[in-house]
Amino acid sequence: MPIKSIEPQVIQEGYDRRSCWVQTRGAVLPGGRAVIITQRLLLSGSDVFFGIHSLHSRDDGRSWTAPLEHAELGRRPLGDGEICPCDGTPQWHEASGRLLLTGHIAVYRGNALARPYHHHTYYSVGDVDKRTWTPWQTLALPANAPLRSCGAGCTQRVDLPNGEVLLPVYGNDHPENGCSQAVVLRCAFDGRNLRYLASGTPLTLPVPRGFGEPSLIEFGGRFFLTLRNDVRGYVTAGDDGMAFAPPKPWCWDDGEEIGNYNTQQHWLKGGGNLYLVYTRRGANNDHVFRHRAPLFIAQVDTDRLCLLRASEQIVVPEKGARLGNFGVTYVSDRESWVVVSEWMQTNPPNPSDCTVCERYGANNRLWLSRVKF
Repeated sequence: MPIKSIEPQVIQEGYDRRSCWVQTRGAVLPGGRAVIITQRLLLSGSDVFFGIHSLHSRDDGRSWTAPLEHAELGRRPLGDGEICPCDGTPQWHEASGRLLLTGHIAVYRGNALARPYHHHTYYSVGDVDKRTWTPWQTLALPANAPLRSCGAGCTQRVDLPNGEVLLPVYGNDHPENGCSQAVVLRCAFDGRNLRYLASGTPLTLPVPRGFGEPSLIEFGGRFFLTLRNDVRGYVTAGDDGMAFAPPKPWCWDDGEEIGNYNTQQHWLKGGGNLYLVYTRRGANNDHVFRHRAPLFIAQVDTDRLCLLRASEQIVVPEKGARLGNFGVTYVSDRESWVVVSEWMQTNPPNPSDCTVCERYGANNRLWLSRVKF
């Protein structure tokens, strides 16, 4: 069944020109409830985030609360700096009946990223009815884990029928080589604590910064993994969600590369088909940082691991601001959401000049685009 309609909705807009809302992603819960998480970015810095807020809906995402601040999801002191949870993705965990948020942490000194630092996956459990979250904590990894400095930033996980969680992460135990690895962790979740069980085989790429921000989905009895790289996006597949074939670049069905680079991609499924949501060059978007808008959607040929060019559509429009940090929320086989906010930084040499994005119409909108089948 093809896509029936794409219905973009603006939940809120406006910002103070000192910070803007970013890292915006959603989750759907039983009973018409939904939650969106987001956090502020300091426009004068580089990836300088503040504590996570949440928005709530009880009518299937038609109306929303204003962003609510949660001290439990905020920064904490760390030595002579601070540590902050960021890049989070919320998802309903059916087996436990809980909302599980996962992401990774950033370390700051004087509102600048402290590099290098040891990466961790953080998690928190949300009570949507009370609009509260448990204090974030980090996932403990054993000394023999194949990748120990890693986090689940901007990733997409799969919950198995037995309640176990397949959580893609990325990181680098040897930062001097400049290339991150990606791996899928198998974890147990009892509704309160996330516990490591096993690791897959790390995927490597000897190209600047390696693999990052992996996203996983199960479709038709197979598992598909999409990966960010500085030069081009990659895709691979496997049978168990832990081991994968060597990744290959994302291409169209005619063999040409799609033009995605240095930006995440995420999966969307519905109507019996699998889709990819992504950004790319060549869309009259040279004015957008790393060509990170608009957001496109196209159907995946799951046998050849390529995109069907004729199926491409815009799922969130371009207004001059980047949209590359986004999330996809599965609602049912007849509907999925793409949730994102307009990131109001622009291209160098003056990335904090938000008026560049404004000239094209951007206003830090928070978008919820419904894809219906």
